[in-house]
Amino acid sequence: MTKNKIALVTGGSRGLGENMAIKLAEKGLDVLLTYRSNKEEADKTVAAVEKHGQKAYAIQLEVADTGSFDTFVDEVKKVVNSHFGSEKIDFLINNAGIGINAMITETTEEQFDALVDIHFKGAFFLTQKMLPIMADGGGIVNISSGLARFSFPGYAVYGSLKAAMETLTKYQAKELGGRKIRSNIVAPGAIETDFGGGVNKTDEGKRTAIASFTALGRVGLPDDIGGVVAFLCTDDAKWVNAQRIEVSGGMMI
Repeated sequence: MTKNKIALVTGGSRGLGENMAIKLAEKGLDVLLTYRSNKEEADKTVAAVEKHGQKAYAIQLEVADTGSFDTFVDEVKKVVNSHFGSEKIDFLINNAGIGINAMITETTEEQFDALVDIHFKGAFFLTQKMLPIMADGGGIVNISSGLARFSFPGYAVYGSLKAAMETLTKYQAKELGGRKIRSNIVAPGAIETDFGGGVNKTDEGKRTAIASFTALGRVGLPDDIGGVVAFLCTDDAKWVNAQRIEVSGGMMI
């Protein structure tokens, strides 16, 4: 019997990550997800994946703490073997993130370092540590933002780091091509989640503004994003590599 492919989603307990996990399950993949602190939400996502007939498991991970990655990888190895009956994972989705809105003149070094550690350094070294237990022919999906293409005041560090991830994606595709591992990056536009304090859900003025400069005329939903990520983890996307795919409804075009 052919084993299901396994995708690891960081930050998979809620928001975009939760939707990615469910959409991956709908595509027939088993899902390993990480959460930072909210195990209850992670367990709900696991249950949602299992409702689709797929295996799922949640492991705690602080993406900013690169010193914890060796222990994390050891745990992944054990779980992949005991819970999924496999030796390798097939896909890594670097989704975990935080939002800090601060103007350049007001950004503190602490805020800067926190964003770097999660959005670039953490993703870089977690991928490095996971590569030995990734199957050849698998893939990496990184997450960017429309803010790497257009600019809004207060997101200089965040947007710059997402641009860095877009460049890193190309290097991953080039360097891992020998193992037939693809690397792509998905760039959501403004999405209605709890990210960054949830303003895209609660601030009606901001929601109206976003709708006004989005061709499809509304704020995005998590359900707009997860399916695109899941697609990149299927054979239908086997020839898609080193690509930035913006999923923003036509924002700021």
